[in-house]
Amino acid sequence: MQYDYFDISLPLDSTTVIFPEDPPVLCEPHGPADASFRISRLALGSHSGTHVDAPAHLAGGKGTVDDLDLQQLIGPCRVVDLAGRDGMIDAAVLQRLPVRGQQRLLFRTTNSRLWSQNAFIEKFVALTADAADYLVECGVELVGIDYLSVEAFDGDGSVHRTLLEAGVILLEGLNLLDIERGDYELICLPLRLRGGDGAPCRAVLRKQHGRTPLP
Repeated sequence: MQYDYFDISLPLDSTTVIFPEDPPVLCEPHGPADASFRISRLALGSHSGTHVDAPAHLAGGKGTVDDLDLQQLIGPCRVVDLAGRDGMIDAAVLQRLPVRGQQRLLFRTTNSRLWSQNAFIEKFVALTADAADYLVECGVELVGIDYLSVEAFDGDGSVHRTLLEAGVILLEGLNLLDIERGDYELICLPLRLRGGDGAPCRAVLRKQHGRTPLP
């Protein structure tokens, strides 16, 4: 069986857009210039680029990156296309979408066009508090979105708290610009940082070759 693969993660370098006050991404040569092998020194935040939020992202939260269940990070997922509308994603929007019964949901929004800009944009599409409540009620185990937070820039943290306290893994910083809505297999592997509150990851979608992803 042949598959098509779609890389939905962001490249990491010094130009990678970061959330305000997060550490910048650095990658610089280490060692003498005439060394036989190249070695680089990396410095970055645990929520740089495409990354996973573990429950430990919350102060006092239990469940670190190295404890995450791979069965939550790998498996069938649905890409929901909201790129044709503006505004926040609230419960009323979700109730009109095929999200109930899905373990993993990725939201494609107008955010994906923001990656062409080299600065952080404060006004991006995110989930509202009642949307987070609805997703927990639906039994969703992983939620992904195509900007650096599932919650609005001026949010009070309630979206993160609702989802993370319910054990929902958050996958932020996706690039879904060229991804069609529909059903795929998600393969998402964060760095195994012991005790980590989050970690950059490589996120990939897979579907059977020649098969339309439309549900």
